[in-house]
Amino acid sequence: MTTRLSSAAVTVGAALPDKSFGPQSHTDIVRYQGASGDFNPVHHDPEFAKKSGAPGVLSVGMLQAGYLGTYCVALFGPESVRRLAVRFAEQVWPGDELVCRGSVTAVDRTSDPGTAELELSIRRAGGGVAVSGTATVALAAIGTDGRSMT
Repeated sequence: MTTRLSSAAVTVGAALPDKSFGPQSHTDIVRYQGASGDFNPVHHDPEFAKKSGAPGVLSVGMLQAGYLGTYCVALFGPESVRRLAVRFAEQVWPGDELVCRGSVTAVDRTSDPGTAELELSIRRAGGGVAVSGTATVALAAIGTDGRSMT
């Protein structure tokens, strides 16, 4: 579990704490397919995937996008995520361990609540960036126990 960040800790240039997911399993991918309704066989049928030119089944990109959303929620709270945009860059395979990272690129405290702009990525351990993205989050008042005060 990641502790929510206090509003005061969110400053331009601040690195966000890493959050790991995985290793990815074939079951994780199939469960996501069931939840999302994306039943492309390249994600669950090894023979189909190989006939398509892949070495085996590959993860659904939106699963990694979901991990980035989960990362933002863990840091700022479920009520805080205002926008999340992603770009898919590299395949994720069963066995891959994933690490979410982020940094604060802008902070606006002129409105209530204030907002922060984030630069995000999810990297494959031993690989490259699988998904990059940006997000806008609302900065709620966070107590010293990490719980939202709003």
